[in-house]
Amino acid sequence: MKDDNKEMKHPQTKEAQPPFKDQERQKDTPGKEDKMQPKVDHGEDSYVGSGKLEGKNAIITGGDSGIGRAVAIAFAREGANVLISYLEEDDDAKETARWVIKAGKKAILVPGDVSEEEHCSKIVQKAVDEFGQLDILVNNAAFQMAREKIQDIPSEEWDKTFKTNIYSMFYLVKAAEPHMKPGSTIINTTSINAYKPHPQLLAYAATKGAIQNFTANLGQIMAPKGIRANCVAPGPVWTPLIPSTMPMDEVETFGQDTPLGRPGQPSEFAAPFVLLASEGSSYMTGSTVQVTGGRPTI
Repeated sequence: MKDDNKEMKHPQTKEAQPPFKDQERQKDTPGKEDKMQPKVDHGEDSYVGSGKLEGKNAIITGGDSGIGRAVAIAFAREGANVLISYLEEDDDAKETARWVIKAGKKAILVPGDVSEEEHCSKIVQKAVDEFGQLDILVNNAAFQMAREKIQDIPSEEWDKTFKTNIYSMFYLVKAAEPHMKPGSTIINTTSINAYKPHPQLLAYAATKGAIQNFTANLGQIMAPKGIRANCVAPGPVWTPLIPSTMPMDEVETFGQDTPLGRPGQPSEFAAPFVLLASEGSSYMTGSTVQVTGGRPTI
């Protein structure tokens, strides 16, 4: 495994650039990794750990693919055991687990719907039972669907988006808090859409704004318990969620309108999650780390 950190690269040309003409429409959400063209980079051959999370135990929701897989790989290489929560993408989740195990750490797979409170409680209990302790909770699972008009949004889809993206965070944090000791961390995935909402992502963008506020408040109320809560705001990122939920003309040019001219690869988001999970961010809580390809958030 090479250490890409030692080689300086131009950020505009470091990873694949649009147009992405060979990408096929994926019918099922959140999509499959093996159908992505170009292939997704999760840091399998590049991320090098340095023991920042040695002895820690983490839950990562949406850990089967995309940013979730990249974070799982990075956490494992930094020394953490990982519970991988995912909906039903068994093959993708097993591939994530394979990389965690290859790093010498324990991987636990828990399929199911995080929009259900009972399932969220089961996730936390499984982590405690398997690891004996829970130190890091990464709320990363999300659902989105692009719709041109508000009349095109089914009420059931609106409900699903909020329950998956924001209700789940409340359920998981509530279940996890009694098991987290001082020094533990919670990391929530928000989005550039919290600042610059995409007109076709009304429900999704609204949940990401809610996550931003939820995290800022959570950082305050958790501080006396010694638990820190922060979030990462990704810009456009190349994951299976994109071709399974976005119009194909937007998929072809995805990320092109950023100053860096391309979408980010999941591997490029792992380091901020590691920072927020480690003692390197001990004076950060209620904060957001923006990883947006240069899109301004002010």
